[in-house]
Amino acid sequence: MLITLEKAGKKFNREWIFRNLSYTFQSGKSYAITGANGSGKSTLLQVIAGNMATSEGTVVFQNNATPIDAEKVFKHIAVAAPYLDVIEEMTVKEFLEFHAAFKQFILPVEEIIKIVGLEKAIHKQIRYYSSGMKQRVKLAQAIFTEAPVILLDEPCTNLDTVGFELYYRLIKNFCSEKLLIVCSNDKNEINFCNDYINIMHWKK
Repeated sequence: MLITLEKAGKKFNREWIFRNLSYTFQSGKSYAITGANGSGKSTLLQVIAGNMATSEGTVVFQNNATPIDAEKVFKHIAVAAPYLDVIEEMTVKEFLEFHAAFKQFILPVEEIIKIVGLEKAIHKQIRYYSSGMKQRVKLAQAIFTEAPVILLDEPCTNLDTVGFELYYRLIKNFCSEKLLIVCSNDKNEINFCNDYINIMHWKK
């Protein structure tokens, strides 16, 4: 999987969030997007995901050298981010099974729940989960989706030390062959990344 940005830029009103950004992301590598708080890291991630159009330049998605139509890009990408909510009226089993109706998982749902340490709360509604447990649900939904691209925005939000250890295991065991992009300023969330993209370098 390749995602190529060519002189890409995004602005809101008259303010450029980033501009003239040319970069190629490829499977089997992990990338970190860094920058000051409020600098537009999440905006760049949404552009890379195909959820937000550029104001100038292009974003090209390819799978095995074959271009992917813009309306089909979502099938190849899984995202975990603070601005994406889980359905709190569901149990984690119901929520992941609901997700699996749209995008398949690489493992059975109950096995996924066990791996992320939520088996004791499998029948409890997510609204009764702690913030750290909810974050585990978000990570499970993204990382175990059968997709070549995984995009994580501040993935360890609300996780404790045990949660961080889980995060590292998930990355090591399930993301090594994928295209992984992590949006964060926390070195503990991105210390394994191959390349770093500081959005401040593409400010106008």
